[in-house]
Amino acid sequence: MDELRRFRQALVAWAAGGAGAGAAAAAARELAGGVRTVVLVEGSSDQVALETLATRRGRDLGAEGVAVVPLGGAMNIGRFLDVCGPPGLGLPLAGLCDIGEERHFRRHLQRVGLGSGLTHTGPETLGFQVCVADLEDELIRALGAERVRQVIDTQGETRPFLTFQGQPAQRERPVEHQLRRFMGTHSGRKALYARALVARLDLDHVPRPLERLLTYVS
Repeated sequence: MDELRRFRQALVAWAAGGAGAGAAAAAARELAGGVRTVVLVEGSSDQVALETLATRRGRDLGAEGVAVVPLGGAMNIGRFLDVCGPPGLGLPLAGLCDIGEERHFRRHLQRVGLGSGLTHTGPETLGFQVCVADLEDELIRALGAERVRQVIDTQGETRPFLTFQGQPAQRERPVEHQLRRFMGTHSGRKALYARALVARLDLDHVPRPLERLLTYVS
């Protein structure tokens, strides 16, 4: 597990470029032998959600050699495909993105030689699943607004959420929209609720992108 963590760190440093990129590339290449698949996700909340779901399914992705790597933003997908895809390590890849970033992912997948003439569903055939509209939206729809509010209550955040609902920009919006926006209003809150919401999911009604991604890396 420690080697997988070191691999992720080396991959991030390599993708970032700069003075330490050469050493990071060498470290990533050395550690890549223990990696079966790299899963590229937009942020840490996506990583938390996938790993939490895997645990609920009785799986340990790290022990399976599946490295879930947050990109630090969807715009970084090109750099990560360059270092761990065909131009770099040539490792098997999968991923998760929001629907608004699907075209960007598709363009870079084609650029590095992973498919050609891809349609909007093309990334899914390559293991890159698309959330509509994002992971939080998928989880809220799977659980329903009332159960999500119960999770907020167990986190001790009912009062902050009610205050958020009372803001002029939020008062007339559907509660599902309010819940989704609330989760992005504080650093670390998306990851907190990714774990908490996945923990409450009915395993027979897991959001399609998460279910398909976990199946793809089986």
